[in-house]
Amino acid sequence: MLAGDLVAGLVVAVMLVPQAMAYAMLAGLPPEVGLYASIAPLVLYSLLGTSNALAIGPVAMVSLLVFAGVGELASPGSPEFISYCLTLALLIGVLQIAMAVFRLGFLVNFISHPVLIGFTSAAAVVIGFSQLKHLLGISVERSHYPFELMANTITKIGSTNTTTLTIGLASCLLLALFAYGLKPLLMKLGLREESATTLSKLGPLLAVMIASWVVFKGQLQQTRSVSIVGNIPSGLPGFTLPDLNWSTIRSLLPLALVITVVGYLESISVAMALASRKREKINANRELLALGIADVGAAFTGGYPVTGGFSRSMVNYSAGVRSPLGAILTAIFVAISVMFLTPWFVSIPKAVLGAIIIVAVAPLIDFKTPVKLWRYSRPDAIACVATFFAVMVMGIENGILIGVATTIVTLMGKISRPHIVEVGQVGLNGSFRNSSRYDVDLTSGVLALRIDESLNFANAQYLETYVIESISNRPDVKQVLLISSGINDIDATGLEVLETIHQELAEVGVEFYLSDVKGLVLDRFQLAGYGEEFLNEHIFPTAAEAIRRLRTRNGEPAQPASPSAKKQRPCETAHKF
Repeated sequence: MLAGDLVAGLVVAVMLVPQAMAYAMLAGLPPEVGLYASIAPLVLYSLLGTSNALAIGPVAMVSLLVFAGVGELASPGSPEFISYCLTLALLIGVLQIAMAVFRLGFLVNFISHPVLIGFTSAAAVVIGFSQLKHLLGISVERSHYPFELMANTITKIGSTNTTTLTIGLASCLLLALFAYGLKPLLMKLGLREESATTLSKLGPLLAVMIASWVVFKGQLQQTRSVSIVGNIPSGLPGFTLPDLNWSTIRSLLPLALVITVVGYLESISVAMALASRKREKINANRELLALGIADVGAAFTGGYPVTGGFSRSMVNYSAGVRSPLGAILTAIFVAISVMFLTPWFVSIPKAVLGAIIIVAVAPLIDFKTPVKLWRYSRPDAIACVATFFAVMVMGIENGILIGVATTIVTLMGKISRPHIVEVGQVGLNGSFRNSSRYDVDLTSGVLALRIDESLNFANAQYLETYVIESISNRPDVKQVLLISSGINDIDATGLEVLETIHQELAEVGVEFYLSDVKGLVLDRFQLAGYGEEFLNEHIFPTAAEAIRRLRTRNGEPAQPASPSAKKQRPCETAHKF
């Protein structure tokens, strides 16, 4: 395995060094902090993580959250800001470890895919605008609100440094060519897909090398006022101690919670996607533990919060990584860079680092998905769009909280109005289908309803209202049959409402029956004290048996006369039965 791990470790390190510096600047930190965050965390994750291909390190999304959150407490780049970032990394690590110990990884499921789409799209726009100042060579007044940042950037366009802009645009063009055009070209020339993918990811290194050489040869930082990275301390990071003051912890805790969830979601989704390609298994709680230990390591070695990155992980996978040794080798190569190559980083223009970030986050802007969501799921589309605009107007943290709240509200709204339909039998001994979509046999005197949702406090009242209103204008109805195949669970309110429906129907001379009751739900009936008479006389094993018995009671033949004459109507949507 050594050959694959060695190549992958070197290739990822080559990609990680310029990215780490760029993302550290995005977070408001000195470039070397990004390099420090790319050494110890990688080694610690490799010892505990369950994914061989996941590449840990600084990422754009977490960096933006760090800048937005910690920037409210201290000036970016200041010693206080760096100290807060160390404490933040420690808090995130402790939260992730605690979630792993108590197996709370499922909590991230409360952030739906539409909310993530809206969040990542808005965050990508914000990240792009935050880097325009480096591409334009201008000074922009910072703001916690993205729309104000955009307005401040636009008002300063007139003072653009043309030399800086030229370097930035040339870098963007080179990076775009590598990202979108080089791989297909190399594959046409006969190169294997894995090798073509790896080579196409070396654009950042080439862009940094060319831009640095141009700046150095022309002394553009002096003659053209091109902003450069400057001196970066050489040597490995020393031991750092986070600020454990209670007031600091209390101030950073909300931000730590947000980054914990967002970082874990990004990391686990990448890890699972890559594991599926090799038919490997990812342990979600082990991943939480490994990420937590990695963040704790970052806190004590001068770094800042880290997580798994998509682009680097894809490169790692394509380069042939075979074992956790690949990540350890990446950390070794980054450490060698920090120890011996930092003098070469002096002339790196900030414009090329800004270009690296812009090109990296551009694919995250997704306007197609909300349009598709609007066609088949309006609540999801609303949650997606609401999250996007909330992030743009109110900031990153508030935006994602509003997105989660919107998802929960729409979910509760959906649960509170379950899908209930009148059904009939399709043919002799056939299944029961929606009478509004199929030609079915409707049994005279029997109202057969099917509910496609578990019954609980949120929707039980809706079922009661639906049943009562359904028979109010149906004087011919003698029995109501509730097909319960869709009820997977039932709570105390649901049991109480079924008893109420039974009593209310009995008062108007209508009998109430159930069928297809699942074992768990039947157990709840017995534990709730429903008598043997109700369980034996009012609950049927199947809907077909219930209809046969009820037809017999009503003096009709047990089976419909001519089921073969019935034809199925075409459904408008194939997924609704």
